[in-house]
Amino acid sequence: MAVRPYWRGYLKLSLVTCAVTLSPATSEGGKVRFHTLNRKTGDRIRTRYIDSSSEKIVDDDDQAKAYAMGEDDYVILEEEDLDSVQLESARTIDIDEFVETDTIEWVYFDSPYFVVPADEVGEEAFTVIREAMAQSNVVGVSRLVLGNRERAVMLQPWDTGIILWTLRFGDEVRDEDEYWEKVDDEKVDKKMLSMVEQLIEERTTAWSDAMVKDPVQDRLKEIIRAKAKPSKKAKPKQPAADEEESSSNVIDLMAALKKSLEGKPETTKRSRR
Repeated sequence: MAVRPYWRGYLKLSLVTCAVTLSPATSEGGKVRFHTLNRKTGDRIRTRYIDSSSEKIVDDDDQAKAYAMGEDDYVILEEEDLDSVQLESARTIDIDEFVETDTIEWVYFDSPYFVVPADEVGEEAFTVIREAMAQSNVVGVSRLVLGNRERAVMLQPWDTGIILWTLRFGDEVRDEDEYWEKVDDEKVDKKMLSMVEQLIEERTTAWSDAMVKDPVQDRLKEIIRAKAKPSKKAKPKQPAADEEESSSNVIDLMAALKKSLEGKPETTKRSRR
């Protein structure tokens, strides 16, 4: 079932404009969420802002955003200061730049949203923008205010719609060279390379969302259901013997690869992509 739109506004490319809606492409509705209770009373615990010196509760009107210049040295920013740096329009996705598809590294991707026309009047303009990007093999780059925060966004043609990805800013992405330089760039043994390639070939199959199921959530729900029925006490599921991690350490990489290839799969070879 489609969820209610998270955002309503306009998609604009030069003089072409259409009304659109944004809906989250992912959901956390199935996750187990916890509340913090007072164990003695069973009542929920509320969080409040407390002054670190007086230890008194601070009213909403007295709370202010501040930037730390140093220890116990802050610059307070008023609402008008924050408003002055916001986009002129918080309701328009104005595409002012395009880049070739697949040139934005995945590490910049944050959260995806479905973009669709908000009404029949805007469908033609929406379709023209989407098809033009698809045929030109480009994605659009723009800015948008979501959750009171200005975000860089990427618009990607996808099927009959558009996927909008919020993007991390450049200073939020670490330089990979700082980490890769720690990895020795040595030539690999051709025989071992061939053996690993054989292992990969045997395990290559078609993608399925079953590969990314969350077993922890399922087990938590089982425990919650069991605790909700005191008459039926259920013991936590114990891992099967063959699921337990082996305590033996294989030091020889070649021996480990040979051992991996010796074991023949019990089932038929999975379908390849």
